This record gives sequence, structure tokens and C-alpha cells, in this order.
Amino acid sequence: MQSSPTTRPPRARTLSKRAERVLACAGTLSLVTAAAVTGLAPTNSAASSHREAPLTSGDPKADNTDVYAFTSPDKPDTVTLVANWIPFEEPNGGPNFYPFANDARYNIKIDADGDGKPDTTYTWKFTDHVRDAANQFLYNTGVVNSVHDKTLNFRQTYTLTSTDAHGNTTTLVEDAPAAPSNVGKASMPDYAALREQAIVGLPDGGQTYAGQASDSFFLDLRIFDLLYGGNLKETGHNTLAGYNVNTIAIQVPKKSVALNGDHSRNPVIGVWSTTDRQGTAVAGAQGKGSEGTPAPRAKDVPADDGKRREDGMGHHDTGWRQVSRLGNPLVNEVVVPLKYKDAFDALTPDLDHTVTPVVDKVKDPIVPKLIQKIYGVPAPATPRNDLVEIFLTGICKACGPIKADLNSQLLNADADKKAFVPAEELRLNMAVPPTAKPNRLGVLGNDLAGFPNGRRLDDDVVDIELQALEGAAQTGKIVPALAAGDAVDTPYRQPGASFPYVALPNTAAVNQADSLHPEGGVGAGLGGTASGDGFPVLPVTVAGGGALLACAGALALRRRRAERA
Repeated sequence: MQSSPTTRPPRARTLSKRAERVLACAGTLSLVTAAAVTGLAPTNSAASSHREAPLTSGDPKADNTDVYAFTSPDKPDTVTLVANWIPFEEPNGGPNFYPFANDARYNIKIDADGDGKPDTTYTWKFTDHVRDAANQFLYNTGVVNSVHDKTLNFRQTYTLTSTDAHGNTTTLVEDAPAAPSNVGKASMPDYAALREQAIVGLPDGGQTYAGQASDSFFLDLRIFDLLYGGNLKETGHNTLAGYNVNTIAIQVPKKSVALNGDHSRNPVIGVWSTTDRQGTAVAGAQGKGSEGTPAPRAKDVPADDGKRREDGMGHHDTGWRQVSRLGNPLVNEVVVPLKYKDAFDALTPDLDHTVTPVVDKVKDPIVPKLIQKIYGVPAPATPRNDLVEIFLTGICKACGPIKADLNSQLLNADADKKAFVPAEELRLNMAVPPTAKPNRLGVLGNDLAGFPNGRRLDDDVVDIELQALEGAAQTGKIVPALAAGDAVDTPYRQPGASFPYVALPNTAAVNQADSLHPEGGVGAGLGGTASGDGFPVLPVTVAGGGALLACAGALALRRRRAERA
């Protein structure tokens, strides 16, 4: 018997039913996806020492990325110290995002007399708080308008202490709120307000902040592709654009960190940050050595109680150990050889001058030889005592060939000159006033308030150090062949005008960032790609496509039901 035109063979009907269901489900799913993209995601308007050593590259919560020290531009009687951790934070890195480690200690240390040992140590220790761990996986369960909101399911608080040169510790802050990771505008519509709530006052009139920020460091990391591709064409792209970091900042009166509390007589300080973990020994032998030859271990590194303990294999130690360290930018990346990087991270500055292989690489650095080989720019003659001044002693007329008194603790009137040792620290002369119009090249640009006299958030330390390695600090002249540097001259986001100065964290996926949409290829929460005027192409396309699919599926199902009737 011949089938009627409206009757399908059984197999064809089965396939049709499956196709109809798939079509309808696909449309519904697309609509749900579009709703999530447009309604649930956040909305908004239309690189230093990142992973510098083998061990810290595997422990990002302990990885110091940058240290900054500068006289506060809006409060010139104070000094601001900023340290960042956790490199390459992708803003959309949920659901756990980026908390500080709760089993580590984060330190900013100040050497006021030049002996390489801290005279003041500020220590932040974090504690996790989860409101509902049994029934929730979300970082926040609703809109967060306050750091104390119950909708902030995961939050952190911290204790801040100050320890003097004699080991006396004072608690400055207890249970202070850390600003959360910026989940996005739908979850945290006013992150600036959350940051303001996380700024905590200190007994001496200072203030502190802990929380997320846009990464202030800027560079084109293709420098490691044999120095910008071998022909300076691989430049101009800020590799760190759009990424965030975790920031700890403190602003204190200058007298709080100056030798004998007198910043007029003793204006120079040395600054570095460290991370401590308990019962951990960082040993170079576990890093990268030459083939068949283990890298040397950092032996006899002092625990924080002052007792020196062998940290070799098989020795159990429950004391706190330094696992990461940072003073001047890029030292461990481009000065310290591979086999010594982990050991350097565990070393205290007072021992730097005893490590001959590292000192030798300051006096005879690798980079100028590489530049000479690739670009034909003659490497300056060695030994490089000008670099010893910049990185190890500070700049002073008695320190070396750079004929200027700038930022060595030897300039402090009350410093014991006999106790002074070369040590890798970021040195700041607090007597130098802030510059009204900062020059990105700092001292090389005749701006004495910039790097290497401390470091501001917008100092172009890559270009400065490249020029310094080529001898510009000693000659006073920029090397013309490298004048353009990496062609990345400013941070991704400009610093703020008041404490903590670091820019607010980014919210859009890094791979969406472009010059028209600094928050991402589209405003966060719009998803996908936007047109030049900010029109949300992807969510509209997804929603439209989903609607068409859903309608098509619904019509097909309705037609089949009508056929049955």
C-alpha cells in the first residue's frame, strides 16, 4: 500500500523525532547560555619578577612579583611601600579566584643602617573564612556591596605585625578585612567602595591595604625571545595587560622606618619583600643546575627565630623559612644564573656579598654580551662597578664610579659605616621630594624621585635597566640604538592619586583585551566580541540564534502533534 504524502516510514519518523528534540533542546540551551552571558556575568563600560625562579614558579601564592617604594605624592611626610604576589591572575579565574595563602607569611622589610638586616619588618598573616562550605561552591552568593556582606561566601582577614631589629614584635592590626578578588560588576558593582572599606588605619597614623589590583608592571616579555626577536620587531605589546595581582601596601610616616626615627639625618632606607612558609627549605639543588651537576644549596639559612639550621635533605625543620624574595626588579630574572635562582630566593641580603657567583654576574652581566652578539652594540668594559652601586650598595660618591650622592645608607649620618655590607635592596632616599611630572626613565631622565631611587608604579624599569646594563648610568647618556626599549612605556592602567595608588583590578578575560576596550574585547558581562561602538554582538547573536532554534524546534514538535491528531 502506498504511503500518504504526510506519513513517513517508521525509521524516518524516529530520526525526525530525535532531530526535533535535539533542535528544541539546542535552542533552549542557547537561550539559557545567552541569558547567563548577558544577565549573570559582570557588566561594565565599552612582567619585575614574575615566575623568576624554578621553585616559586610552581608556588604562585608565594611568588613576589614586584616591590615599589616611594614618597607618597599626596602625603609627602609619609612613605608608601607596595609589594605584589601571584603573577598572571586571569580576571575570570573562578570559582576560587585568588586568595592569599593562609599558610604563609608575607613580609615587607626595611634596612635603615645598611647592614643587610631588617630594622623593621611588617608581616601580614591571612585567615580564611567560609560562610557555607557544605552547600556552596560559589565565591559569592549574591551582590556584594560590603566586605562584611553575608553574600561574600569566601573572605579573608589578616593580622599585621611590626618587628624591630631586636626581634620585638608589636601587633598593629587584627582581623582586618582583605579586599576580595573582583568577581565582576554583577557581583561587585562598586569595587572601588570595597577597596576603600579594606583600607585600614594604623596606630602611627599610617594605613594599610591588602587585596587585588591591576598589575602595575609593564613590559613586552618577548625580550626573552633572544631580546625582542633579534631585530627589535617584537616590541610594543604589554604582555601583562589585563592581568591582576594580589597587592599588599602600607603607608607610614617616614620616621617610622628611618634609622633612629630621624628621617632628616637618616633619609635612606633599603626595602625588599619576602614570603615565608613553615617547615619549608628552599634549596638550589632542587632547581636547575648544569647537566650532571647539582646546583648549590643555600645552607645555614637562618629561620625567623634567629637560629641557624642546616636545611639539607633529611633534616626536619618546623620553623618559618624564606621561600621568595624581591628587592630590585628583574635581578633574579636577568642577573642571577639559573642554578642559583632558588638559592637566591632563600638568601638574606646580609649574605649577598658572600655569594661570589652572583656578585660576579653583577660585575660581569650576561645581558650586555647578548646584546653585543645580536645587535653589535659593544658591551661596557668590566668589572661593572656601576651596577654594584645600583644593585648592591646604593649610589654615592664613595661607593663607585657614579659621581652622585643619592641613595646609599652610607649617606645616613647615624649609620655605622663599618657594619655596612653590599646587599641587594631597593633603596630610597626619602629626602627627595615627589616629582610633579614624573619621567618614566627615573634618574636616567633627570628625575631623582624615580628608579633606581626607589620605584614608582609608572617607572619604566625594563627600559631603565636595559640602559643601565649598557652603561648609561655611568656615562649619563642614553644608548641610542636601544632608546626605544620595548616600546611599552606605561602601565596597562594608570596608578591612582591616593593610597594604595595601585589601579583597580581588571574584570574581563585577558584574551579579550584591546585598545578600544581596556576592560576586555567587550565590557565584562556582555560576553564575546563587541562592535566598535560597544554593541554586544555575541550575546545578541547567541540569543537570536537560540530563539530561532527554539522556535524551529517548537514548530516541528507542534507539527508532529498535529499529524498525530
